[in-house]
Amino acid sequence: MSYWGFMPFFVFRGVTLATLESKLEQMLIAPVEALGHSLWGLEYVQAGKHSVLRVYIDNENGIFIDDCADVSRQISAVLDVEDPISTEYTLEVSSPGVDRPLFTAEQYARYLGETVKVQLTMPVAGSRNLKGTVAGVEGQMLTLTVDGKELIIALDNIRKGNLIAKF
Repeated sequence: MSYWGFMPFFVFRGVTLATLESKLEQMLIAPVEALGHSLWGLEYVQAGKHSVLRVYIDNENGIFIDDCADVSRQISAVLDVEDPISTEYTLEVSSPGVDRPLFTAEQYARYLGETVKVQLTMPVAGSRNLKGTVAGVEGQMLTLTVDGKELIIALDNIRKGNLIAKF
């Protein structure tokens, strides 16, 4: 088994991107849950005037376009009042979909035995892009089986992770 860990360090107005996303998540959980949905996760992609705040919502009964519109209106009001992002950005609200992004240890654990694709900040086993089966999750460590080898990856090292949909 191999282990690699890395704490990403992107700075946004004196705050790391991870801290900003955490602050946004805490701010948006209640309004999303008030509408009967759960906040699956979010990501802020900083790109000047083309920055995007993507908010993923989930519900055991599925997510429909009206749900996204309702949540968008609700969280827009919160974001306008709190103003956590001082630059221009576009708000996108959607379902995580079948190739859902994975953000937390609990989400990876939910898909034990399933295939995921992860993009890493720092390489593991010589690669920043891995596709493998979720073999386990312990604390903030993910075990992936890639080409018959078990690799242990710190969740902080995962820039982006997605479930690979089966059809």
